[in-house]
Amino acid sequence: MSIHSSHWGAFHPRVEDGRIVEASPFAGDRDPSPLLRSVQGSVHATNRVTRPAVRSSWLDGTGGRRGVDPFVEVSWDTALDLIAGALRSSYAQHGASAIYGGSYGWSSAGRLHHAKTQLNHFLACTGGYTGCLSNYSYGTAERLLPYVVGDAGSVTGAVATWDEIAEHTDTLLMFGGAPAKNMQLEPGGTGDHASRLGFDRALSAGTQVINVNPVRSDAPDHPGVTWIPARPGGDTALILALIHHLETRGLVDGDFLQRCTVGWERLREYILGRTDGTPKTPAWAEPITGVPAARIEEIARRLSDGRSLVTATWALQRAEHGEQPYWAVIALASCLGQIGLPGGGFGFGYGSVSGIGSARRPFGTPSFRARKNPCDVRVPVTRLSDMLLDPGGTYEFDGAQHRYPDIRMVYWAGGNPFHHHQDLNKLTEAWRRPETIVVHEPWWTPTARMADIVLPATTTLERDDIAASSKDPYLVAMKRTVDPPGEARSDREIFAALAARLGVEQEYTDGDDDQQALRAMYERARESAREHGHPLPDFETFWERGHHRYELPDAPPPFAGFRRAPEEEPLATPSGRIELFSETIDRYGYAECPEHPVWLPAEEWSGASDDARFPIHLLSPQPSSRLHSQLDMGAVSTESKVAGREPIVLNADDAAARGISAGDVVRIWNDRGETRAGATLSEEVLAGVALLATGAWFTPAEPGTPGSPEQHGNPNVLTRDVPTSRLTQGPTAQSVLVEVEAGPAGEEAPDPHRLPEFTAGPA
Repeated sequence: MSIHSSHWGAFHPRVEDGRIVEASPFAGDRDPSPLLRSVQGSVHATNRVTRPAVRSSWLDGTGGRRGVDPFVEVSWDTALDLIAGALRSSYAQHGASAIYGGSYGWSSAGRLHHAKTQLNHFLACTGGYTGCLSNYSYGTAERLLPYVVGDAGSVTGAVATWDEIAEHTDTLLMFGGAPAKNMQLEPGGTGDHASRLGFDRALSAGTQVINVNPVRSDAPDHPGVTWIPARPGGDTALILALIHHLETRGLVDGDFLQRCTVGWERLREYILGRTDGTPKTPAWAEPITGVPAARIEEIARRLSDGRSLVTATWALQRAEHGEQPYWAVIALASCLGQIGLPGGGFGFGYGSVSGIGSARRPFGTPSFRARKNPCDVRVPVTRLSDMLLDPGGTYEFDGAQHRYPDIRMVYWAGGNPFHHHQDLNKLTEAWRRPETIVVHEPWWTPTARMADIVLPATTTLERDDIAASSKDPYLVAMKRTVDPPGEARSDREIFAALAARLGVEQEYTDGDDDQQALRAMYERARESAREHGHPLPDFETFWERGHHRYELPDAPPPFAGFRRAPEEEPLATPSGRIELFSETIDRYGYAECPEHPVWLPAEEWSGASDDARFPIHLLSPQPSSRLHSQLDMGAVSTESKVAGREPIVLNADDAAARGISAGDVVRIWNDRGETRAGATLSEEVLAGVALLATGAWFTPAEPGTPGSPEQHGNPNVLTRDVPTSRLTQGPTAQSVLVEVEAGPAGEEAPDPHRLPEFTAGPA
């Protein structure tokens, strides 16, 4: 039986009469994802894009409105000629920086047909483009951690493995838990979901877990797990209070702090209250966090009694001042002195994707190498709306001032900004400004509906590719299984045809068809693996067999060499050591991100709101029913809807106080927007907190109109489009207050997956 792969795991596709009828789990997967049930419905969805389409008013030059105007289906030649002409015009009149190469990855586990990479490669061949920096997932940490520990490996997977935790860790303190639903997902696919089982092994081995979290269910229901209900946004205060208790009880590891860190004296003065008059005691932290002072003291004692590992989820840094809890976690681990020991220290991202906590492959995986962008303009992804609305405006990032380019053309392939971005009403307004927006999509997503030219792209099952991840033991040959619907083409085919029109076909393809490109990718990885003592079979054998499994040795604990000899194996920080106080950040003078970890309340958080209209702290976690907005039309996602809308999880007491029952349609609103959702009630969510998962397809009542009520339960009509700080420019989706009330009676459920309107046109 053939094998395929996806972000949610490897599987065997069963085909009847040219259609996928089942995606059964790969035999090597010990914990397959339930999302496989959504595969066949998504591949054969009724809202597939099957022919090139152009917005009618863009085609006839009358202007019109994106998201409102009907589309005209045209031939491939017409569509490609229009795009080539728009690119030529933008380059000639405004230069390379006027073209934004948008995308956000996650479009395919296959490494050749990775839409973002192919888009970037194509635009680099044609003259360059404004690119995007960082990411929504862990962008704050990615920029902060190099200042503190020299690189960002601690957030991308260079952490203690679950096996190491099971063998060595006595206490696992988790800020944000480790949600099992996220352990099913990996950008490059996975042949064996091992993380949830690894967590279970650690609990069975006796590791005690402390889940500091407003949500109980973000950690296993197990006697070894203690839930500490904590107000969202207060984590840094709790961590500083833990450090205060350790310091005042003589429990910090002075030798480690002296050998391996700089800045402890400055941080200590702040924690003891000598710089601001406020000692960061457990009693001080209690009203901020909602955690009793005695419980904070108990946690500190448990951490100091045995081997301890302190972790935080990616979600924790997606909040205003999101740098602070991550920096504070490192400071707490430094005070405990166990960084570099097996099962000790700190790590980020457990429960954020599948591979965190698995052994990392020390050699290369098959991947496509994009050409270097000849244009040096790049903008943080979170500043998308500001970039479009404020051409020529200035912003600060990572210690320097930058200027927004004047974007005239947006080219998007892979990703859905009308899911990822914050304040979608603001993005709707910003999206009006470019002269031309081109989108490649398999489905009529919210982003496709807001485009000028939409090209039908294939899904992974309609082309050949290779799935590979640095934190998974499998390589998978993703073979074409079914024919594309209508006239759909792969992104690589589309870009090759455009490259031919623009005179850069050789630069784009290097003369390789898909099989030749796959072979070249594989052979580079094979050489890297051979150098590390892990021989791969030849390409023909691999392709025929369909997969290959590595047996990887255990790696040493993170920072082990540095701990042993910090002078001989220094970190890539200015001091060569862990920087609890950063002179570099101090020189930047960012009040919202000072020179050492501090407690800074967000503008919107439930602990200090002076606006009684919005008493509910809304969190927008990843869904269990899809990946981001992918598979929203699939069976698992559609079955999860409540009253035809995304479910919102409310504390039962909060719901009762508002007269809301399970299954009711509710209105969620603040000054930025409003949406509708279906109510579900729970005792496992802290009072004053609600959960509305990301990814429900953006469905405003009046498409293309900023401020129109959203009908489907998309939380990003409510979130703030402000950065974590000028240092990292990360997203702040977890710092948002709302009110929830019973929704208007009799509202018809939306149809977020409907086709757009089509009309006849000159083509």
